[in-house]
Amino acid sequence: MADNSVIKIDSQHSPHGKMGQTYLATGINVSMRLWEDEQPGEAKPEAQRDYETVGYVIKGRAELQIEGQKVILEPGSSWVVPKGSQHTYKILESFTAVEATSPPAEVHGRDDS
Repeated sequence: MADNSVIKIDSQHSPHGKMGQTYLATGINVSMRLWEDEQPGEAKPEAQRDYETVGYVIKGRAELQIEGQKVILEPGSSWVVPKGSQHTYKILESFTAVEATSPPAEVHGRDDS
């Protein structure tokens, strides 16, 4: 039987999270979110999340620190934050990126921890 659960999401009507993210398409095992025009500022508090994240930078620059490693993210960069890893980031220039999380970050309050 074919899967007929294909959906289209218009980001203009997507919900927003407490951290400023826009939640995009969500499946059973993976979801997407958009960080749009995040502004430079202080480093975010360290976090450990109950999901894996992969992301891609569309514009701007950010510094990602994860488990003692530091990487600069720029347009065209992609990254992975493994599930449960200690990490923080700091926006260096107005930043837009898209991420995928598995399992979906917005389900069961995973983004709230």
